[in-house]
Amino acid sequence: MFEQFQIPHGAMEIVKKLQDRGFKCYLVGGSVRDLLMGKCPDEWDLTTDARPEEVAQSFQKVVPTGLEFGTQLIILEDGKYEVTTFRTEGRYLDGRHPSIVNFSKELHEDLSRRDFTVNAMAFDPVKGELVDEYNGQKDLKKKIIRTVGDPLARFFEDGLRTVRACRFAAQLNFKIEKKTLSAVKQSLNVVQKVARERIHDEIIKVLTKADYPSICFDYMLKTGLLNLFIPELVLAVGVKQPREFHKYDVFYHSLYACDAAPKDRPAVRLAALLHDISKPECKDGDHFYGHDQKGGEIAYAILKRLKFGNELTNKVINLIKNHMFNYESSWTDAAVRRFINRVGMENLLDLFALRIADTSAMEREIDSGYLLELKKRIDKIVADENALKVSDLAVNGQDVMQILQIGPSPKVGETLNSLLEKVIDDPALNQREILLKLIK
Repeated sequence: MFEQFQIPHGAMEIVKKLQDRGFKCYLVGGSVRDLLMGKCPDEWDLTTDARPEEVAQSFQKVVPTGLEFGTQLIILEDGKYEVTTFRTEGRYLDGRHPSIVNFSKELHEDLSRRDFTVNAMAFDPVKGELVDEYNGQKDLKKKIIRTVGDPLARFFEDGLRTVRACRFAAQLNFKIEKKTLSAVKQSLNVVQKVARERIHDEIIKVLTKADYPSICFDYMLKTGLLNLFIPELVLAVGVKQPREFHKYDVFYHSLYACDAAPKDRPAVRLAALLHDISKPECKDGDHFYGHDQKGGEIAYAILKRLKFGNELTNKVINLIKNHMFNYESSWTDAAVRRFINRVGMENLLDLFALRIADTSAMEREIDSGYLLELKKRIDKIVADENALKVSDLAVNGQDVMQILQIGPSPKVGETLNSLLEKVIDDPALNQREILLKLIK
């Protein structure tokens, strides 16, 4: 079984060492699921009947990442492995965490507490034994997401599982089983208790692991989940766009643009998802005046609400506010330099990727040759070492303060920005002697 992929040496070492000490040990969860689907797992999780202290005694480098839940990280030469002791759980009182955790000696009890059947299988790589008590293999073949046991009970235990159901549907390109889907709709009051940081994590996973994140967001729309976390996107449903440019309404155009964006660039995918977020508010007949700038403001509020970090948030906002650029061959070199300065050299490739994703989601033939032309012009400007930002100037803030005889103040930045404007218009001015005279 699983001949197409070799189980990592470290995982085999953990299983053998614990079994040699008289314990049971299995690969579990996503790693088993991925192996059965013919995929190489990103993570290798293991489960054992050895208690946490017994696991810690068996290996040299052990980090207690979740000791109260029996979870520890074993660090070996070829990587890190999460090992969790079999456990049962008491009642969930807050819709997220069990009130009590009891360690167990029975694999059955551990598998029974897991979320979905496709994640509730265990494999002993030494004996070649697969444990599948909840028909996970059958659901893999049917390509469905189904809870272990009663779906309403599973979701009332942990509201995050509803979002995970949508995320796994997108990640695996599966459908959510009918009863499970119905239970999601009945669990929204529990979902509201879930910390926004956890929702953030699920969104990042769907953006970076799913070929079609639209599957997740479409399920979230239909179950009411999306209205809990990104109600602004729900407002885009049914908002029509000019048929000569768009095939879909604003909502589905945004979802398909997200699909078309590169999976390894989450900022671009987020920007694609939210790039038209203000169109419902900005709609004026067939036009959406200023939706790029207003969209940046709305997207900022969404990303802060969902606990995205400042660096990613600022990048996404930059992309949204600049996604409506209209390059033409008639642009002067100074105009190109202003464009680079406004967007930021580090954001240009992401902006081009967003533009391509945006136009792809229109589902019409669009000539993207202008992007190639613009890129060639940018490359030439960079090769010519033109000043594109304040730090490229041949003078600095100290020069400004010394000549104007002022201390640190907004005036220093204003002066440097004024110099940059002149240098962008005429790069030949970026010489120290010339700039010092201009400061005077």
